[in-house]
Amino acid sequence: MRNSLLEITPIVPGSLARLSELAANLFFSWHRPIRALFEDLDPELWKQTNGNPRLVLRCLNQRSLESHAADESYLARYHKALQTLDAYLRLAAGEGTLVAYFCAEYGFHESFPIYSGGLGVLAGDYCKAASDERANFVAVGLLYEQGYFTQTVDTDGVQHAEYLEHDPRDLPVEPVRTPDGDWVKVSVRVAARDVVARVWKAQVGRVPVYLLDTNCAENAPSDRDITHRLYGGDESTRVRQEMILGIGGVRALRAVGVQPAVWHLNEGHAAFLILELLREHLGQGLPFNAALEAVAAECVFTTHTPVAAGHDAFGLELIVQHFEGFIRELGIPAERFLELARAPSAPGLFNMTRLALNGTRHVNGVSRIHGAVSARLCADQWPEVRPEDNPVGFVTNGVHVPTFLHQRWMEFFDRELGADWRERLRDPQFWRALEQVPDERYWATSQDVKSRMLVNVRERLQREYERKGGSPAQLRHITRLLDPQRPDVLTLGFARRFATYKRATLLLRDRARLARLINGAGRPVVLLFAGKAHPADEPGKQVLRELRQLMMSQEFLGRVIFLEDYDLQLARSLVSGVDVWLNNPIAPLEASGTSGIKAAINGRLNVSILDGWWAEGWAQDNGWGIPPANVQDPERRDALEAELILGTLAEEVLPLYYDRDDTGCPRDWVKRSKRAMMTVIPRFNMRRVLFDYTRGLYAPAASQYRRLAADGFTGARTLADWKQRVRAAWPKVSLKLLSDAGRDLPRGERLRVRVAAALNGLAPADVQVEFAARRLLPVADLSPPPLSSYGQEPYDGLWQAALAATDEQDADGAVVFALDVEPPQCGQFRTEVRIYPRHELLSHPFELGLMKWL
Repeated sequence: MRNSLLEITPIVPGSLARLSELAANLFFSWHRPIRALFEDLDPELWKQTNGNPRLVLRCLNQRSLESHAADESYLARYHKALQTLDAYLRLAAGEGTLVAYFCAEYGFHESFPIYSGGLGVLAGDYCKAASDERANFVAVGLLYEQGYFTQTVDTDGVQHAEYLEHDPRDLPVEPVRTPDGDWVKVSVRVAARDVVARVWKAQVGRVPVYLLDTNCAENAPSDRDITHRLYGGDESTRVRQEMILGIGGVRALRAVGVQPAVWHLNEGHAAFLILELLREHLGQGLPFNAALEAVAAECVFTTHTPVAAGHDAFGLELIVQHFEGFIRELGIPAERFLELARAPSAPGLFNMTRLALNGTRHVNGVSRIHGAVSARLCADQWPEVRPEDNPVGFVTNGVHVPTFLHQRWMEFFDRELGADWRERLRDPQFWRALEQVPDERYWATSQDVKSRMLVNVRERLQREYERKGGSPAQLRHITRLLDPQRPDVLTLGFARRFATYKRATLLLRDRARLARLINGAGRPVVLLFAGKAHPADEPGKQVLRELRQLMMSQEFLGRVIFLEDYDLQLARSLVSGVDVWLNNPIAPLEASGTSGIKAAINGRLNVSILDGWWAEGWAQDNGWGIPPANVQDPERRDALEAELILGTLAEEVLPLYYDRDDTGCPRDWVKRSKRAMMTVIPRFNMRRVLFDYTRGLYAPAASQYRRLAADGFTGARTLADWKQRVRAAWPKVSLKLLSDAGRDLPRGERLRVRVAAALNGLAPADVQVEFAARRLLPVADLSPPPLSSYGQEPYDGLWQAALAATDEQDADGAVVFALDVEPPQCGQFRTEVRIYPRHELLSHPFELGLMKWL
């Protein structure tokens, strides 16, 4: 009995019997009135459990439950919450394409810590949007016992990471059962032994999220630890985690009878699912290459990493050791297996991004800039195709508005815009109505939200100082400018992962200027910082130490403040309440970034480097865009960009914020704040993101798979055989110019071009010979459009025309192709004639990566 845990649970009165249902569906994570029901039962217990409804119900005082069961006001709110959830769930998911979404982490709510940062929060937001849109959608991940770490920072600025165990009973998950009541389990062969994984389900509104864990009695101790810690352990642990996620995840869906039409890999961690789908198709009697074509057609891959070092890559020996039995089952040589994930730049590693690129035909980055960066990063996958033309597209990220929009703003929109604003998130014209809202009412709501953020910040600081034995006098001095009753001090926020490229301490380069800025007479400034450095990231932890030491110096005390243990609760508070959101990454290393979106939907103004989403979202009058310094020297770059940001703050931000009329309202600031909401909400909400994926990736993938799978996978076999034939012939394919259009062509005259193509046994129908013109003047935007626009909107300034095969041959027997066309526009163009393989069953015209030019 010594040190054993005894839990005495209260009995929930019958009138509140469905509280457990409200706690079991993660709908509570974006419905504040439901969370308030649990918080009001015991506000202190709510904080102690990190806002965990299930744990609150199990540890609550019986008297509290009984008193609330007799409270008519509480019962009315309870019944209204039930009506809201019931009405929401009554409208079931649609009958469209069933998508299975795989990710290594999910950030639904701070009480469910299976996330570490932006990737997980994005995945959580995406599942919520799929639920709101009634999408036919399931998600798959891992259930970690410890999740990510809890952070404390000592007086020297040293970060301490504590990993807490989480009992599944405390989490919003349930075991998945067979009709006979048995727990659904799947087995994955790992390094010559079978590892068993249990299947759990978290209900996210209408969306089921299946989570696997290996803490089963059937497993050896080392295998029980596979899902012990998010991103924990050595390289072997990471391989095993990703095997359970990818291979085990597919098997889990099969075990529960889910048959997806599209498989979405959110980052490369899930790429092993390609191998499991390949095994299934080979089991249907398909040749290897045909099976790979079929699998790739139904898979979508989203990359979030802007640098090669961020892609998971494992030693070949380690992979062979873990997949020995799997390779035998596939019936292919080990070398062919390894070739699926070999990058030309690092042939000695098994690269998960390369596996994803080889096993999918639908690939995207997460912003316009990141799409271009990823296209260059992966360019050797399609060696003869320009990066801007290769299959990597983009869908810019967004956020789940109901999760991150403050409740006071929701109520404000209900009053001022009407309750249907929730269904008008993607309508830019609708949001223009904010211009007509009186500034005074808008500003009062904004300050109310800010006051609530300041209350939260003060409470967190008070708990920290009490835990560390700090003096009340020092705490009062630290928090003197964080006054909820007078929320008129300009407050800047910087909260995100403390990776070095995010440059948390960029503004500290010129400490004297920063000190003058934040200590200005009559115009005080407070900077709030929060964020975690990965425990293995020593440079990131050093940045945190520098910041902590700075904030304790006299000139910055109470004006630069660091808040410990950044999580979703603190994130929601800061993005809704600070006046200005700072973001100063090294461009172009910010794949997208979403914290600035969360701030903007709350009317907060971004002062950010023009990278990621902000390069698309900045509209001159909705925040401040800082252009990246176009210099190579990192020191010079940092100095220039720090100067630009400090200058912008001193010369534009502070004067605008502190310019008040007789009523105390900063009208020009309010105007800009409204513009932030009006421009960002309709363009960067997660419903728009889901729409873009559905139209630009899911629908094409489902259609392509149906084409290849028809008639016993005739299309997949045909395409695989054709590709093999083309690759064999391609080295001796060439083009020769016979006649061109000359340098000058008056408007109205026809463009005539003739070329000879040596096809080395290929038929003219196997190739596309194409004239392409990219406009130089007038200057045109030649960057690719979003994936959702393909087939809808042409490139601006790019036109292409196919040359037709004639009956002629040149002296060498090459086929003559000719073009006779009237140019569609005037200007200066860079032109080329190119030849590349063509087949009606290709997912992307350049997917083979083969092309030759004149």
